[in-house]
Amino acid sequence: MVRTQIQLTKAQTVSLKKVAQQRNISMAEAIRQSVDLFLKNGVISPEERRRRAIAISGKFHSKHTDLSTHHDKYLAEDYAK
Repeated sequence: MVRTQIQLTKAQTVSLKKVAQQRNISMAEAIRQSVDLFLKNGVISPEERRRRAIAISGKFHSKHTDLSTHHDKYLAEDYAK
């Protein structure tokens, strides 16, 4: 491993310590896992995000024909389950 020094904000440090404690891992391991996740997923540009959204448009179907006008009602029903 390569030793690296970084600076975090106070809020980042507090949150990172909580995550590390919850997972029973060191802060260093939490940072390594975060870096791995970031490198795996990369940064998606707004153009790529838009392209992906357009690509899935229309691929899913619902039994509701009035979903665009009553989406709040259906969402509330699903959350109540």
